[in-house]
Amino acid sequence: MVLEQIKEHQVIAILRGLDPAMVLPVAEALYAGGIRLVELTLNSPGALPAIEALTATLKDRMLVGAGTVLDAAEARNAIAAGARFIISPTLDADTIRATRDLGAVSIPGAYTPTEVLQAHRAGGQIIKVFPAQSPAYIRDLRAPLSHILLMPTGGVGVENIRDFKKAGGVGFGIGSALVDARKQGEPNFLSQITGKATALLQALYGS
Repeated sequence: MVLEQIKEHQVIAILRGLDPAMVLPVAEALYAGGIRLVELTLNSPGALPAIEALTATLKDRMLVGAGTVLDAAEARNAIAAGARFIISPTLDADTIRATRDLGAVSIPGAYTPTEVLQAHRAGGQIIKVFPAQSPAYIRDLRAPLSHILLMPTGGVGVENIRDFKKAGGVGFGIGSALVDARKQGEPNFLSQITGKATALLQALYGS
């Protein structure tokens, strides 16, 4: 169910470094722009309570996951807080195993063909290709590994998301191109997020 929702909605907005009081308003702004998947990184202030709050408030509207999950203990804590999917920047078999055992979707990070295959064989359901330097690289990975679901992350934005989709990406992790925590004190921060989300989805799905 969760995996199918990720494949359907495709764009995962990455929330990193936000003031805890801004997490819910930012998620609401993303929702207004059409985003239905949000990842809160564990290296953000108050990450676990924020995941709990997001899950309680948005559980019928958005899927909430945890990112920058580096070990199995962090995965278990995030899932206990309500995370439905676990995203890592690297490949750690214990983290994948703990995530799957608790019924959450595992999205480990990898880069080389060897790492991507290892992550898949370890139980990763979608493999986060990080950093995703170009659509051509995703296309090259897909040639011998077409059976593996890939999620380009890092460097994906409104100008190239359609190209990443055509290259074979099934999902896309989007960070500062949607939510730049450095700008959270600026006027119109939330309305700008909604506008960016709308533009990104238009670039992805528009004719």
